[in-house]
Amino acid sequence: MPTPTDFDCQACGACCSFSPTWPRFSTETEADLDSLPSRFVSDDQGGMRCYGARCSALAGCVGSSTSCLVYELRPDVCRACVPGDGACLEARSSFGLV
Repeated sequence: MPTPTDFDCQACGACCSFSPTWPRFSTETEADLDSLPSRFVSDDQGGMRCYGARCSALAGCVGSSTSCLVYELRPDVCRACVPGDGACLEARSSFGLV
């Protein structure tokens, strides 16, 4: 079984391109949400803005080289993502990365 250290998130990005309903805000404070640049927040302010299934804050090419443009400000749902967990493996599988 792979461990979290077996995954390089900056060479993946699948979790940020997997589902337009995944990057939802839940436990963020108003101050947390106000710190995010509005261009990355969905119109209903319920989560991150997505283009198709891809988070608008994801830069780069999935499976090659990616980075988060709001990494220090990213919402709790993104912070809770654990490299190699079930959700990670599902997202990676959808891109043929497992």
